Amino acid sequence: IRMLDNVIENNFYPTKEAKHANLQHRPIGLGIMGYQDALYKLDIPFASQENIDFADRLMEKIAYYAILASATLAKERGSYKSYEGSSWDQGMLPYDSIELLENERDEKIDVDKSMHMNWEPVKKVIKKHGIRNSHIMAIAPTATIANIAGVFPSTEPAYKNIYMKENTSGNFIVINKYLIDDLLQYNLWSKETIDQIKTDDGSIQTIQNIPEKLKEKYKDVFEIDARWIIKAAARRTKWIDQSASTNIFIKTSSGKVLHDLYMSAWKQGLKTTYYCRTLGASQVSKTTGSSAQPATKKACNITDGSCEACQ
Repeated sequence: IRMLDNVIENNFYPTKEAKHANLQHRPIGLGIMGYQDALYKLDIPFASQENIDFADRLMEKIAYYAILASATLAKERGSYKSYEGSSWDQGMLPYDSIELLENERDEKIDVDKSMHMNWEPVKKVIKKHGIRNSHIMAIAPTATIANIAGVFPSTEPAYKNIYMKENTSGNFIVINKYLIDDLLQYNLWSKETIDQIKTDDGSIQTIQNIPEKLKEKYKDVFEIDARWIIKAAARRTKWIDQSASTNIFIKTSSGKVLHDLYMSAWKQGLKTTYYCRTLGASQVSKTTGSSAQPATKKACNITDGSCEACQ
């Protein structure tokens, strides 16, 4: 928090308006990356209630110490200039915004409202010294810097266990190092396994000798029901004063499924989502080896009543 606050002073501002706004309100955005790494190390599948509860308690702890740090910094450096009359000044924390939203909508927000830490000491420090930054937390996509740091981006599940990534520097292979470690423990990391994972576009779900426990743990993002992503995001959202990058990943092109997912996000109080990423309705079948057949492509079936493209 101290470092981010220092950036406000030392930053280059292209316009005087930007400089004035930053010095007036002193917003910062502390975020997260490598969340999936933590789940792998804790042996927690993303598609599980254990993940949802972990997301909640993790973000509460981050919020607790981030807000406390900003309030403690205010004791040393003073509150931001527009602090008086703000939500912080009125004793409100991000968690309290749930009740405001419920009152505005006149309906309950479908999210677990439990807390596990004693927030009274934080409120007392804010009441006594104010707070240094008008906004403190925001989870960004972190796609590029996560690759540089060698972790999974933001709070997302693994995209694939092995895939080719392309940027201006060229192409490079991204491999799930945690999967490799686990397969080595089971004596399953072999050329045959690698070839099968490549053939299945990074998935391990059809490899027979891999234990079900590992298959559940290493589902890629399109093998996980997107509702788990939304549930975890909703638990984090209640502790964040700004918002979070939450990509929605779905296999289907169904408008109804998409509608239901976004309505679920709205009902659980998500402030924003990010990209909606889908697998195409038409997929090219891929085979390798000596028995390889020409690639085939699924054609549009105009008699399929479940497809909304022709409705």
